[in-house]
Amino acid sequence: MDMTAERTDEYKSGSNLEKILRAGHFAVTGELGPPQGADAEVIHRKAQLLAGVVDAVNITDNQTAVARMSSIASGVLAMQDGLEPVIQMTCRDRNRLAMQSDLMGAYALGARNVLCLTGDHQSFGNHPTAKNVHDLDSIQLIQMVRRMRDEGVFQNGEQIKAGVPRFFIGGAINPFGDPFEFRPYRLAKKIAAGADFVQTQLIYDIPRFREFMKRVVDMGLHEKVYILAGVGPLKSSGMARYMRDQVPGMIVRDEYVDRMKGAIAGIPKEDKKARRKAWREMGIKICIEQIQEIMEIEGVAGIHIMAVEWEAAIKPIVEGAGLLPRPQVE
Repeated sequence: MDMTAERTDEYKSGSNLEKILRAGHFAVTGELGPPQGADAEVIHRKAQLLAGVVDAVNITDNQTAVARMSSIASGVLAMQDGLEPVIQMTCRDRNRLAMQSDLMGAYALGARNVLCLTGDHQSFGNHPTAKNVHDLDSIQLIQMVRRMRDEGVFQNGEQIKAGVPRFFIGGAINPFGDPFEFRPYRLAKKIAAGADFVQTQLIYDIPRFREFMKRVVDMGLHEKVYILAGVGPLKSSGMARYMRDQVPGMIVRDEYVDRMKGAIAGIPKEDKKARRKAWREMGIKICIEQIQEIMEIEGVAGIHIMAVEWEAAIKPIVEGAGLLPRPQVE
């Protein structure tokens, strides 16, 4: 093996997220959505809301199949504000050549975490006639990144000649998809491919997530990968109903819909500002309660907060859950 591919220290990447998890701390990651434009100040404004609040932040990659600022460029901008990025990379938009090229570029620019995803289907976005790529699937992408890091080789087996990209490798899992019994085995495949950590789909059914985690623990998978449970604040009763009734692969318990509906009881429809405030306060309250429940579940190593286009909600959630200040690990 080329000497450049050998480990130089005890860490796989040396990222802050890896250090936090390796030290046994309960990790907190957030999400930052790049703009549909080229204004760097949008990234800086969002990053300033999250600096010191999360251990790392996902930079989404053309989220919902909508053209947005590059996840890698956005991640570099976020680093200027003291945030550690988790660069998302989808299989939808790149073939293996572009993936490897972007991975090396992202590493050279300072990124140390990558999240490997399939990507939302292009028909859901603003370019529905775009051609998807899917040269590799998400498991193959994880495997390719691992081999680049651990073996110092490209996907075709050739040696990387000048600097090996050492990423902390992540994947996504949905504990609620059908068939439910298969979900832990899907996780096992991503672990075998090389995932160091995984982030879950949004959780609005904690009893079912608890059952999923019991199966994961029974299989010993929690000892092979760091599992970050996905949570997110609801913004309105309409959002809660939509996610319950219309979003495939997601389970939203009726109690959350009812609590969001009850939050505006007695507030006139005309007072939109008060209704919005009441909804958002309840959404944050529910999210804090969920985190406190999830922290008690065996095998969970942290949380991933997805406050879509609501980055300002993350600090009160983390603070309310008793997870500030964030630990520092050298």
